[in-house]
Amino acid sequence: MSTPLAYRRKIPVWWWLRKRTYFVFVMRELSSIFIAWLVLYLLLFVRAVAHGPAAYKDFLNWAASPVLVVVNVIAFGVSWNQVTVCSSTNPSATILAVRGRRVPPLAIIGVQYAALAAVSAFIAWLVTS
Repeated sequence: MSTPLAYRRKIPVWWWLRKRTYFVFVMRELSSIFIAWLVLYLLLFVRAVAHGPAAYKDFLNWAASPVLVVVNVIAFGVSWNQVTVCSSTNPSATILAVRGRRVPPLAIIGVQYAALAAVSAFIAWLVTS
């Protein structure tokens, strides 16, 4: 005896374009592709440096291609989705005490943004130097 199939409503491919919140959610999730590209790019950079001056020069020539420059600028811009992660954290739910006193929520968010700025500055320095 076979079991009846459950009804499954067909969901259109472009469902996420119906509401702004859906669109923002999908774009935030798709940004992980750009983050993966930046990680791969930095690993290739480190590999080129490790393989000596000739490999490093080849990497720089490859990295200077206009298409790659545009892709990296877009990826770096998209990687700033971390700002939405920082702003979506609920510092009121994070109870952090230093020397018996609760750290204010604005201080928690401020430290997150400062860390984001420091890491971004380091990566920019690493790539441009």
